Amino acid sequence: MIMKKNMKMKRVFITIAMLVFATMIHAQDEPFWLGADISGTNELERRGDKLYNARGEERENTQLMKECGLNAVRLRVWVNNKDGLCGKDDVLDMAKRAQKLGMAIMIDFHYSDWWADPGQQNVPKAWKDMGYKKMRKALAAHTKDVLRHLKDNGIDVKWVQIGNETTHGFLWDTGRAETNMKQYAGLSNAGYKAAKSVYPNAICIVQLDAGCDIKRYRFIFDGLEKYHSKFDMIGLSVYPHWDQEAKLETTDEGTLRDVISNINTLYEIYKKPLMIVETGYEVSKPEAGRDFMIRLIEASMTKTNGHCKGVFYWAPELEGDYPLGAFKNGRPTEIMDAFRLASKHRMPLK
Repeated sequence: MIMKKNMKMKRVFITIAMLVFATMIHAQDEPFWLGADISGTNELERRGDKLYNARGEERENTQLMKECGLNAVRLRVWVNNKDGLCGKDDVLDMAKRAQKLGMAIMIDFHYSDWWADPGQQNVPKAWKDMGYKKMRKALAAHTKDVLRHLKDNGIDVKWVQIGNETTHGFLWDTGRAETNMKQYAGLSNAGYKAAKSVYPNAICIVQLDAGCDIKRYRFIFDGLEKYHSKFDMIGLSVYPHWDQEAKLETTDEGTLRDVISNINTLYEIYKKPLMIVETGYEVSKPEAGRDFMIRLIEASMTKTNGHCKGVFYWAPELEGDYPLGAFKNGRPTEIMDAFRLASKHRMPLK
């Protein structure tokens, strides 16, 4: 009798151990995503600009990001840009490069012919005279067309962003959130359904700016839920520079504190994972930028109960008039060291 009980306990122990081991393996299947939006690479190459690693060796940008410790890229899509930039062929070219290196791919639909952000969400020229219903169909058709082009060419898309920094909605004024929340929600849902029709397992993201300000997140996501618009993940932008300029925060530490608090609060409210899909720091202060990125990545990895799935830097290679890149003279500054350290998963990062 005792022997039978011991054997039964042993089988139970083995079963539990196997389940624990399986759970550990499953957890390891999903890394913490370290990425960058490198959508301007083709334009950079057309100009003849060169990029180099820290040793001064010339590198293609995607390869360079991989060397910096990144495991994912973000690529924007414009509808019909006058310079022919960020169309579906550009995106396919960059996606092929990233996939060849084993990097995960995020597609960021701007639903505009040019930049879309909280200050501008201009309707594409081809959609100008459309009413809401026709615009919703055009948005869905555009989303399907781009994603089908990628899928037909063997690209695996992990995330699809439905609009870029849609803090006030998009496709103004048809989808302006403050005045037409129901239509914004309908347009957003059309993008969601279109993305899922091509990539059923893709994670659809709605992104807002100013991750330190929870009020704007409650406004948009309460509105989307009110009108039954679906989303799989909440995307945040985190820029201490812009937070301080807008007087949302006065210090880097304030931005960091509130972002982490908001990530945890938003998860509790909406039960959706989150990701920092844009961040940046003044390239003129590389050491301070490195320190902030280390703290941001480390806190996102350790202080959000696993609800934050990654951190993406915006256009690190961009130099010139843009103050928040991470390169100087074509080479990565110390800012990118934070990603290299994080890729090794040493805690604390140093």
